[in-house]
Amino acid sequence: MTSYRRNFVRGGSFFFTVNLADRRQSLLTANIDLLRAAFREIRQRHPFLVDAIVVLPEHLHTVWTMPDGDADFAMRWRQIKSAFSRNLAPDEPVSASRAERAERGIWQRRYWEHTIRDEEDYARHIDYVHINPVKHGLVDRVCDWAPSIVSPGVV
Repeated sequence: MTSYRRNFVRGGSFFFTVNLADRRQSLLTANIDLLRAAFREIRQRHPFLVDAIVVLPEHLHTVWTMPDGDADFAMRWRQIKSAFSRNLAPDEPVSASRAERAERGIWQRRYWEHTIRDEEDYARHIDYVHINPVKHGLVDRVCDWAPSIVSPGVV
């Protein structure tokens, strides 16, 4: 089995890209309220700061800052994915390997994680999150992408 190395920095800031297993679907934007509820639920139990987030139809980008002394973003992602998936009808195709493990076929198993190194790196990743709907041709202006419009501190 492949061993993935994660850079767990307590109290650190991280950039993530998380994808659906089937990139042709639009489950995230079609079910944005369920995704927001999953984030709220997990943040209530295991706090972290969402510095920026953009939710596109089939993937999302976000920057988180972890609480002092805590670096367990992996547990939070497992729980967010699980909370979101539990509230969707189980009608997606499931591969044999996922069926063996009783897994759903909604999310890619892995995600991209980048440890933010300094203020310049932080600003660059925040900008990347904000510009992403424009980059993908979904809107002409960042402010027009409704799934990313949230109140401060709320996903």
